[in-house]
Amino acid sequence: MSTQDTADIVIAGAGIGGLSAALALHARGIRALVLETVDEIRPFGVGINIQPAAITELTALGLGDALAETGIPTREHLYLDNHGTTLWAEPRGIAAGHASPQYSLHRGELQLMLLDAVRERLGDDAVRTGTQVRGFEETGGGVRVHAHGRATGDVAYEGAALIGADGARSAVLAQLHPGAGKISPGGVRMWRGVTEMDEFLDGRTMILVNDRNTTRIIAYPMSARHFRRGKALVNWVCIVAMHTDPDDVHSREGTLEEVLPYYANWDMGWLDIPDLLSRSERILCYPMVDRDPLPVWGRGRVTLLGDAAHLMYPIGANGGSQAILDATALATELAAELAASGDIPAALQRYEAVRRPATTAIVVANRNMDGAERKVAQSDRADQGSALADITGTYRAVVEGRRPTSRSATKE
Repeated sequence: MSTQDTADIVIAGAGIGGLSAALALHARGIRALVLETVDEIRPFGVGINIQPAAITELTALGLGDALAETGIPTREHLYLDNHGTTLWAEPRGIAAGHASPQYSLHRGELQLMLLDAVRERLGDDAVRTGTQVRGFEETGGGVRVHAHGRATGDVAYEGAALIGADGARSAVLAQLHPGAGKISPGGVRMWRGVTEMDEFLDGRTMILVNDRNTTRIIAYPMSARHFRRGKALVNWVCIVAMHTDPDDVHSREGTLEEVLPYYANWDMGWLDIPDLLSRSERILCYPMVDRDPLPVWGRGRVTLLGDAAHLMYPIGANGGSQAILDATALATELAAELAASGDIPAALQRYEAVRRPATTAIVVANRNMDGAERKVAQSDRADQGSALADITGTYRAVVEGRRPTSRSATKE
């Protein structure tokens, strides 16, 4: 096994959180090396929403123009029933009074945007693909990260700290907390796809639709490139409550035939659900999962970031945003400590003290909002809009620390 002195900070995982951390550290004068399992990072996946607080951080890292060139600045969320009636309308991003937009964009395009910035600023060798982190050990003044590279074989990387940003099935998490990182299925299955349409409302609106069985569709435009051509590239997610095997927590290819029957009785008028689903080139199927919040993330010179630290339901569209906020908080604490006494374990403890309570609250809030919205959809109450306003207001208070300005609507 060869050993390399590599960087101040070694990051496991080149996802949104890991790449954002590398950029944030570099902006503060700290070297980083990112180790990624896959051989080639490609624009895989579907849509993602990045919330205003995280967009502010990415803009500060010099990515504002690229985000505006790529994503849709979402203006509004519409809560609808399956007959197309608007129950509640919530402004988003700039329209809700934030300094930055909420962007809807392709997850893969965001990841490549971050990757290109890392390689341009840190060098092509700053991201080592085809390199799987398998474990670590703390040494007297740092961390030795054990990895296996397809080109290098077994190799150890020396760094001052290790950040586990290696996703839901994190190897760093598994060593830090053996047996404590069990993924919890939520009794919901999701089918996801992407469809090009001639139009989708005003091109900047997201819809969240429920029927009385709490079967749901979330759909939104996510491509500025398509918008400029007068089209809408629509990300859609079909969400169906069903019994799921507790051990079935993996994604797979999905089919139109297995998902379409759940929407057979829907008639939204302006949106043809079978057409939307059938014209997606690919359908992916996922269980909706999260993880019980950890009482502690890291120890010594090793900590966690993003899904490895706080896997959460996609309800609320906050997973990627919270990973970005983790990244910038981590860089801030490390830079402050390195400028002072150089006590890296103390910096990582402060990072965790800032981020763990905030993300724990969001994991719980996502669970609560999912259940609360389902109860409203199943109810006969005439004031569903008011109930949804209360639910979303409570959620925003947890996530943003304030109630955003909102308005109700009863338009057809």
